[in-house]
Amino acid sequence: MSADKATANQAERPSWAPPVLHGGRMEAALRMLELDVRRRLDGLLQGNHLGLVPGPGSEPGEARTYQPGDDVRRMDWAVTARTTVPHIRETVADRELETWLAIDLSPSLDFGTAACEKRDLVIAATAAVAHLTRGGGNRIGAAVSTGADSVRIPARGGLAHARGMIRKIAETPRAAEGTRGDLAALLEQLRRPPRRRGLIVVISDFLGGMEWQRPLRALSARHELVAIEVVDPRDVDLPEVGTVVLSDPETGRQREVTASALLRKEFNAAAAEHRAEVAAGLRRAGAGHLVLRTDSDWIADTVRFVVARKRRWSGGVA
Repeated sequence: MSADKATANQAERPSWAPPVLHGGRMEAALRMLELDVRRRLDGLLQGNHLGLVPGPGSEPGEARTYQPGDDVRRMDWAVTARTTVPHIRETVADRELETWLAIDLSPSLDFGTAACEKRDLVIAATAAVAHLTRGGGNRIGAAVSTGADSVRIPARGGLAHARGMIRKIAETPRAAEGTRGDLAALLEQLRRPPRRRGLIVVISDFLGGMEWQRPLRALSARHELVAIEVVDPRDVDLPEVGTVVLSDPETGRQREVTASALLRKEFNAAAAEHRAEVAAGLRRAGAGHLVLRTDSDWIADTVRFVVARKRRWSGGVA
């Protein structure tokens, strides 16, 4: 792609779309992404709890008498039975948070029909998570898989490390078409060896099989989980386009079909069923579920997710 064409494509994108993160202007695009994340996230949240892990901590602390408005999920039934007075268990604030990102960059993410590619949204989500978990001695690392290759970035703290991590993920070479991703194997990388209690963020389009459910549930026994599902309109809806060639980037198979009313109805129903299965699998694992779409303001969607998590933790209505 020529520089003039890349500039023209960027100019045509909505103001909320992430910058083009490939081509000859990678460094400028990453800096633009960082500024956009910091400016818009801080501006829209306006003092709301910024963390992706709601609440003061996860380690049990002292018990105290229940007060109206307390989260009943923290009820200490043993103390309540002994004293016959309702008690809840306080939690001790975590001094340091270790966050690990499981980033799926398989070929199905190298696709987009709206404001950006799904891969661009993966990098943007990575930048948002780094911003939301930064500071206070917190560390962040990543396991990245394209299906063909895997990269592990050790968890460290500091702005320089976060910037370097985002750059390395953005510069990860694309896998050849026909390469199949393996999200379950990627999650297994974060299970062994066991890590200190922290936050696991999984970023993927969750297309394909559901084998990832078992390792995700295993991770939930020790870690707080957030899943970021990246979606393009063509993943869920086949428009009326006449005869079209459909291609599966992870198998290389192609098929020419006519997008009849019946085919579109069956495609849309199958896509809706798969997304419902994904949502149910994430819910069973206890993972927070954030959906980012290539045709939607991803930062506004992230803000709504963070605020809703804070409200649920505090006992309010999301």
